[in-house]
Amino acid sequence: MTAESITVGGPQVHVVADLGGTTLRIGRVTGGSSRVEDVRRIATEGLGRYGTLSAQALQDRVMEQLGAELAAYLESPSGAGASAVGVSFAGPMSRDGVVLAGPTLWGGDAEPLPVARLLTQRLGLPVLAANDITAAAWRYAAVEAAPFCLITVSSGIGSKVFRHGEVLIDEAGHGGEIGHWRVDPSDSAPPCECGGRGHLGAIASGRGVLLGARRAAAEDPGGFARSVLAGPAGNRPEGVTNEALAAAIREGDPFATAVLRTALVPLASAVNCIFTAIGIRRYLFIGGFAIAVGQRFLTLLGDELTRLGCFGLSDSETRDMLALGAADDDHCLIGIGQMLARTLPASEVTGAHTHRR
Repeated sequence: MTAESITVGGPQVHVVADLGGTTLRIGRVTGGSSRVEDVRRIATEGLGRYGTLSAQALQDRVMEQLGAELAAYLESPSGAGASAVGVSFAGPMSRDGVVLAGPTLWGGDAEPLPVARLLTQRLGLPVLAANDITAAAWRYAAVEAAPFCLITVSSGIGSKVFRHGEVLIDEAGHGGEIGHWRVDPSDSAPPCECGGRGHLGAIASGRGVLLGARRAAAEDPGGFARSVLAGPAGNRPEGVTNEALAAAIREGDPFATAVLRTALVPLASAVNCIFTAIGIRRYLFIGGFAIAVGQRFLTLLGDELTRLGCFGLSDSETRDMLALGAADDDHCLIGIGQMLARTLPASEVTGAHTHRR
């Protein structure tokens, strides 16, 4: 049975998981609720922790962790009575639940991963698998009246456009991977975790901005020394964290602000291109780094976007297109739960990228 199917019945308990490049989150939702309960957070055993391993070894490690943690959750009181499992995955995915790549999870080339089928076999329950931003878009589809583009700025960058009751993606999983749009064609461009260079995610993601701050500190030691990032003890650039960087930007620190402004130039170009190409006028930003910087993120991005100009829009109309999502990290958990509630089959759930109301 496909993910387009709809079943009608009473509320059911679903175990939901969000596998990101930094953190694996597992929780429970009931009947498509907008609230997730009993969330467990575990550091993902992928590229961020074991970067010296091969891509295939990392994929195997991540998949083993995901299966083991889901099985343990299902056996705990939190997962008791669950009728299905939903998993959002940080990487492009085909409609039938095959993960095609995991840039922030295992980096380079590895075998396509039929995550929905493998987890169904291991857990003995129907499993729905979806790209993480596809899942997150369904959280906001319930409250956004107009078409919108959801963009996450965290360990990587991803996006999805939701329009007329569906996420715009093709059967093979193409679409919404603006984090891998090459914005710097130079040979010295920052490397992306996928193996390419100069991709948007390598520059404007949380990890990209952090690396940019460290490079800027090496190039302008005086500016860094005057920044709150250096602190009274004269901290070294390699000791800067995303949390400290976000706090410095919120405080208006000139050095940290200049770093983010530089990183936001290609992100503003991406928003401009999406608007110009298909007319989307609502952009929601989620992800740990964007949410941590907060309203300042939108202000600085709006500065770059108005500098570029959005054809046919005034500066105020351009800024009004930008908004932050909810200040939590439950977007994918809630979204995959809502997808499950809409697509529950009687015997089998397959992978999904789009879903029609």
